[in-house]
Amino acid sequence: MHPEVPIGEVLFEFQRVGNAVKVSAIHVDTNTEISLIGPPAAGEYGLKMSALRKLMYVLNKRHD
Repeated sequence: MHPEVPIGEVLFEFQRVGNAVKVSAIHVDTNTEISLIGPPAAGEYGLKMSALRKLMYVLNKRHD
């Protein structure tokens, strides 16, 4: 198993899309961007954490 990549600075953007929210997260150091769609009921914190987990997954896969 490889060590996790330090996350560093991440920028988040939220866009309302009908009954959902699109969250984009950009890792500043690598310019890696992910996006996901979630329910507004999850709240900003919950959506940020989901996006951050997905971003960390993508960054760690690059280092396998």
